[in-house]
Amino acid sequence: MDIEQRVTALEKIEAIKELKYRYWRACDAKDPRGFRDAFIASGARIDYGRLGAFDDVEPMARIFTQVALHEVDGHHVILDMHHGMHPEIRLTGEASATGRWTLRFRQLNLSDRTETIATGEYDDEYVVENGEWKMSKCVFTETWSVTRPLDTEAIITEGAFAAESAG
Repeated sequence: MDIEQRVTALEKIEAIKELKYRYWRACDAKDPRGFRDAFIASGARIDYGRLGAFDDVEPMARIFTQVALHEVDGHHVILDMHHGMHPEIRLTGEASATGRWTLRFRQLNLSDRTETIATGEYDDEYVVENGEWKMSKCVFTETWSVTRPLDTEAIITEGAFAAESAG
């Protein structure tokens, strides 16, 4: 490849990384639109293990909305933190690619008063749709997790969410 082709390939890989980071940021910000927009318009293959497997993003987007936006007494019940790392992005064509990521995940469930820490691997496929990279396949395989009770004296403070300000 010449230098122009190499730069173009690197720009595509960077755009895919930005897509995945926006996806995780939308998850943590309780942003259903941002979550949904990370995927192709229809036909995305999604498999999140215990959360379910789907042939389109809409059922998963509904589950995400129900869980992420659930409130009790004006406070969110579920607080998530997604940290993705170790990306391996491979371009498979002019407008297609595959990716593998490691996830570090932390969740507070204020209803159950539990904290879950987990890790696992994402195996993704990406395509360009309407000029933007989107996920066409997103499969998460959990490596391990631990759930433990929150200390009774733990003080949890909820901050602002981008989805609320974008509203």
